[in-house]
Amino acid sequence: MPRELIAIGPRTPVLREYDEPELGARQIRIRTEFASPKHGTELVAYRDEPAARRPYDPVWGAVIPRPETGEPQGFPRPLGNMAVGVVTEAGPEATRFRVGDRVFGHFPIRETHTVDELAADLLPEGLSSEAAVCLDPAVMALAMRDARIGLGDRVAVFGMGAIGLMAVQLARLAGADQVIAVDPISVRRQAALALGADRALDPLADGADVGLAIRRLTGPAPEALPEQAEDERVLGGYQERPSQVGQLGVDVAVEVAGSSQALHHAIRATRFGGTVCILSFYGGDAAGLRLGDEFHINRLQLVSARAQSLPLRDSPGWTLRRLVEVALGWLAAGRLRPDGIVTPIVPFAESADAYRAIDEHPEESIKLGIRFP
Repeated sequence: MPRELIAIGPRTPVLREYDEPELGARQIRIRTEFASPKHGTELVAYRDEPAARRPYDPVWGAVIPRPETGEPQGFPRPLGNMAVGVVTEAGPEATRFRVGDRVFGHFPIRETHTVDELAADLLPEGLSSEAAVCLDPAVMALAMRDARIGLGDRVAVFGMGAIGLMAVQLARLAGADQVIAVDPISVRRQAALALGADRALDPLADGADVGLAIRRLTGPAPEALPEQAEDERVLGGYQERPSQVGQLGVDVAVEVAGSSQALHHAIRATRFGGTVCILSFYGGDAAGLRLGDEFHINRLQLVSARAQSLPLRDSPGWTLRRLVEVALGWLAAGRLRPDGIVTPIVPFAESADAYRAIDEHPEESIKLGIRFP
């Protein structure tokens, strides 16, 4: 019998056998070759964090918490985000694929998939399995279009997971002159440098104040500037304080670490009047986020960006389909590179232990890849 990777309870991944269903008329059967999970939002449910019990209700347009039962909810649950495989059977009315075609889609980590033919897409010629499973982080990162990065901008990206590493590359494609990557994990910082970041900073280094460090990297220190003019008194006793250091900081900070402390430093790193673009999903409370500091004074624009919150801000010109087509085309053409992102790659038989490790030892991986026999 085939097997699948599931979580039977919080932080409890196992391989379990399952029965193959009968093939429907418009269905195809796929034998999996390669698969990968989503390290961010998928882990929130896997850990049974409070946010997993606070679902968004599209009718209300708001989160409506589920009643607390004291027991984990939603288990057992499938694990995994995308997979690549070969069509082994097709129903009598299925016309999109032939047996032997290589396809990919949003599928869980299991040895076979029996799905409607519309759930899969033909793998583009020359696109590797590793690049195919990077389509999802590429699409999620493309939502940062909402930040309006422009030619010559300075950009900082917080969080060098798969989405963050795509964001580094997209900032370059958008015309950024300086790209600074931030992540506490060394292998991820090295990957960011290899994919085009100018600098890669460790926010947990001794004495690190990464927000202020980024400001220092973007212009002369205030003490090196000419003295400011005396404060000017205006009507009503207010004072106008023209700043000669208002340009210090990045024009755009992209927060994709899912950490409220990272969001605080993204705000701290951004120049007066700049933009903080938030791609993250936050699974916990906002400890370490101090909105009485730079956010209160520096007139920042906070942009919540999400590829699957439809319609997009640029609708109808931009749709989710267009985001996917652009991301897939750039991956196929090599304009977006998966180099070093899908690591480690393990055999399916070791996938339960490897999945547990991405939660317990995040320093050992960026985006887990699972190869099938």
